[in-house]
Amino acid sequence: MTMILSFVFVLGVLIFVHELGHFLMARRIGVRVLTFSLGFGPKLLSFRRGDTEYCVSAIPLGGYVKMAGESPDDPRSGAPDEFLSKTKWERFQVLIMGPVMNIVLAVVVMAVVLAQGAEVPIYQDEPPVVGAVLPGSPAEQAGIQRGDRILTIGNDPVATWDALFIAVGTRPDRDVAVTLVRDGQTRSVTVHPVSQTRFEVGNIGVLPDTNPLVTGTFADPARSAGLKAGDLLLAVNGERMVTATQFSETISKNGERELELTIGRGGQEQTFKLTPRMNGDRAMIGVNIGEQTKSFTPGPFEAIQLSVQRNIEFSGLIFKTLGGLFVGETSPRQLMGPVAIAQLSGESAAAGWIALFTLMASISLNLGLLNLLPIPVLDGGHILIMALEGIARRDFSMAVKEKMLMAGFVLLMMLMVTVIYNDLTRISWIERLMPWRN
Repeated sequence: MTMILSFVFVLGVLIFVHELGHFLMARRIGVRVLTFSLGFGPKLLSFRRGDTEYCVSAIPLGGYVKMAGESPDDPRSGAPDEFLSKTKWERFQVLIMGPVMNIVLAVVVMAVVLAQGAEVPIYQDEPPVVGAVLPGSPAEQAGIQRGDRILTIGNDPVATWDALFIAVGTRPDRDVAVTLVRDGQTRSVTVHPVSQTRFEVGNIGVLPDTNPLVTGTFADPARSAGLKAGDLLLAVNGERMVTATQFSETISKNGERELELTIGRGGQEQTFKLTPRMNGDRAMIGVNIGEQTKSFTPGPFEAIQLSVQRNIEFSGLIFKTLGGLFVGETSPRQLMGPVAIAQLSGESAAAGWIALFTLMASISLNLGLLNLLPIPVLDGGHILIMALEGIARRDFSMAVKEKMLMAGFVLLMMLMVTVIYNDLTRISWIERLMPWRN
């Protein structure tokens, strides 16, 4: 139920804001609006105010604003309040305002989220100097070593770990050129990122130069050994520890065996010997573990500035991903449809309102930018047709427009089939029914 309610909330807000943009601009330039609908299909709720019918329809995967004289097929009187009676510039403003409102919503919601502050990984904005290479990983197979400074992934420069994870994550299951610096010399290697998680995110198995952190002790042997909150977990039996997950897995598989634990405290290294105790089928030493983080609490104006900056960065990533689909650099498996969005909405809602609003901002930006693509049927497609008519200094015939719209419709249907197929394969019991996936 949480998944359904959160999905309806996120999608409802995004659709409402998008259609509100079209509606308000249409009213501002004097176009008569006949219908403002959230959803398609049979109307569930409706009321009329003035010339406009406001309604909620049965299929919640979109919405529409119906304007008087919007299509050449509509009955037209030539009245000045009809859409096609307006100049191309005025019609452009109506069409562009839906995507613009989604982009504005993304900036506002992200600013609200950022203003709450957060604990972020200490390495997030640091240069990607390799702190550890996972055994058997693509990075190890390619010869990447600890201390290497990664410069580029493919043709993308990566100045931070955040940028590196994004660049690698969008290139699963394909050979990728990596440029790095080792001992002052620039080298190039080829890495084949493996896909992980149900969204098939690429990973090469490199980790930053960091260590997990003891956030508290609650039982022996950690308490009796003298471990304290704030201790850095450097190594277990000489094996360097980089993440909390790595440390937990190392302890878990060494139950009832004495381990040598190296920690960092006050800038000094100390060594403890302790034996993990079994708790069910897992071994534990009685500590709570976290990652090294730093506080991030911007003021209101800084939050807005950071939100604009992040949305610009995300926009570049979206367009790069779309471009990668055409040249084969991005896997179509990374595309998500309504089922995946519903799953993410439910998971984000369970994690709290900040996670849910972060997801809403991301989807709103995607919705705004995708609607600007020059594909007939989308807002950007209608704008393209108007621009071409302006260049030609004449309106195209209905036959030409219908062919353009049909081409756009076919393209969207192909995209919809792809994302729905991707969504279904991410549901384990459905994937088991697909023999070609097993």
